[in-house]
Amino acid sequence: MVGARARPPGGVAAADVAAVAAQLGRSPRGLRTVAHRCPCGLPDVVETAPRLPDGTPFPTLYYLTCPRATAAVSRLEAAGMMRELTSRLAAEPGLARAYAAANLDYLGRRDAAARAAGIEPLPPGTQSAGGMPGRVKCLHALVAHELAVPGVNPLGSDAAQAAGEWWLAGPCVATGWPAGAQDLGGAGGLLK
Repeated sequence: MVGARARPPGGVAAADVAAVAAQLGRSPRGLRTVAHRCPCGLPDVVETAPRLPDGTPFPTLYYLTCPRATAAVSRLEAAGMMRELTSRLAAEPGLARAYAAANLDYLGRRDAAARAAGIEPLPPGTQSAGGMPGRVKCLHALVAHELAVPGVNPLGSDAAQAAGEWWLAGPCVATGWPAGAQDLGGAGGLLK
């Protein structure tokens, strides 16, 4: 198949693992799948296992990996967007309900990912991500959730829109892929 890339035993394409490692500056831990791709074709959100290979709980299911996206969201945090969104939660009951629903979605998906990986889900009451459901603590986690599951996280959607088009400058890391080669087939399995 033209443009296909080798997949390691865990199911995530080797080129995707390499791209994420280059984006993070380290090997990814607990990588399960690419949850979203930037318009340039590279991963920008990955799904991680709720427990790392050594059993350590890892509550962040969706992880923003693209350094340009991360920088854009960091600028929003520095400009006070977390405080503004938290204020909106207090003032807008409908938004608070939608954000609480996003939290339940996140927790359900994280538990399903644990079961799919054959590992113990995190205990009830374990934090979800980004401060959900009552505040905004990390825009990166909220944007990652919204990119992975469009239309679910209203505050992640607002932040993603405010972050702008981080991909316009082209790929954030060199991939070494042949021109036009792109694996659009999901991925799966826990890399150990």
